[in-house]
Amino acid sequence: MSDRSNLLSPEELSALTEGVEDGSIEVDTGFNTEVRVHKHDLASEDSSLGVNVSSVDMINERFIRMFRLGLLEVLRTTPRVNPSKVQILKFGDYLKTIKPPLAVNTIRINPLRGFSVVIIDPTVIFSSLDSFFGGFGKGVGDLPPGRLFTATETRIINIILEVFFKSLKDAWAPVMEIDCERVASEINPQFAQIADENDLIVLSRFESDATSNSARGFMDLVYPYATLKPLRELLRNRVQTGDGNEDSDREWREEMAIAVGDAHLDVRVVMGQLKTTLHHLQNMKEGDMLYFKKPELAQFIAQGVPSFGVNVGTQGSQVAVRIERQIIPGQL
Repeated sequence: MSDRSNLLSPEELSALTEGVEDGSIEVDTGFNTEVRVHKHDLASEDSSLGVNVSSVDMINERFIRMFRLGLLEVLRTTPRVNPSKVQILKFGDYLKTIKPPLAVNTIRINPLRGFSVVIIDPTVIFSSLDSFFGGFGKGVGDLPPGRLFTATETRIINIILEVFFKSLKDAWAPVMEIDCERVASEINPQFAQIADENDLIVLSRFESDATSNSARGFMDLVYPYATLKPLRELLRNRVQTGDGNEDSDREWREEMAIAVGDAHLDVRVVMGQLKTTLHHLQNMKEGDMLYFKKPELAQFIAQGVPSFGVNVGTQGSQVAVRIERQIIPGQL
């Protein structure tokens, strides 16, 4: 049997109808038509919640210093490699900015999860090849998209990657120990599927100007965002506390203390001071005496800064001073 106790009577329905018609009862109050909808994909990453790019910038700065030295040893020239600001963008958008042929190297960075990629511009490869064989580091113009790298060019790529891996390992050392290995090589970045097109990546680009002929190129290190996100707390702490290498900091302080300790200072002892006039001084002659009140202690002055109160005396055949107290600036 149906429950009709909650149903409105005909009189109530008639009263509601009249209220709506004469405007005494407001309508359309159940929905907020001013609200705007923002699309959100639960499967996508949110860069606002994760990786601190400043920490990656610091790693890149250390990497550049070591990478330059490593290239200098193998290429016999002075390379100029400068990092660009770290970017977070979609993998699909990044692929649109580059075109083959490129030395696309898929790598695994243990113990980080997933795969990363190192992409080397042909200009860097050919200028390095030219320098390696004693040339002036000339680059190369546009190449056909399907052009493969020769055995000699591949050898140069391998040399660059060896230096790259060693420098990257040393740069990450203050944060964590890593190990790099190459998994695959391609010439088309579309085949390096380290992430989906809509997935975020962390891009570190290193602009290279390896020669006097301004043969400019680039090298890209691409981390999937999901690779670095589990390390966000570790990376953030390293930015706040420095490199985290306490032994290195302590050693640096000790060496600095030794270096400062060997510095030479101009030291003098002032037993007293008096004031006079230029006229009086000009009219002085032999036998005249100047009177002044001798202070309790003479001043030991180093580099123009009063440092100690001392007593003047002798030690054997030498005039000597004995330190009685330290002079604190502002308490003279």
